[in-house]
Amino acid sequence: MNQRLIVSSALASVFGLGLITQVHAADDMAKSKEKCFGIAKAGQNDCAAGKHACAGQSTVDNDPISWKYVARGTCEKIGGKMEPPKS
Repeated sequence: MNQRLIVSSALASVFGLGLITQVHAADDMAKSKEKCFGIAKAGQNDCAAGKHACAGQSTVDNDPISWKYVARGTCEKIGGKMEPPKS
């Protein structure tokens, strides 16, 4: 058998397993975290809607449309909102 084919197949398998692991990690995070609006400090948001594109672009503390990931069940306890404000 061609040695190049064996090496290529082995590398493809390793990369494929890495992608599967990343998908499972993202699923685990989605189950343990939730979006919390209005708690992020300026420049420390995970994402937003409206004024800016996404992570790290909030210009004011506690911007009500910017959100940050927090542990599931803690958002409202720390003064955040589960939904963005209605426009």
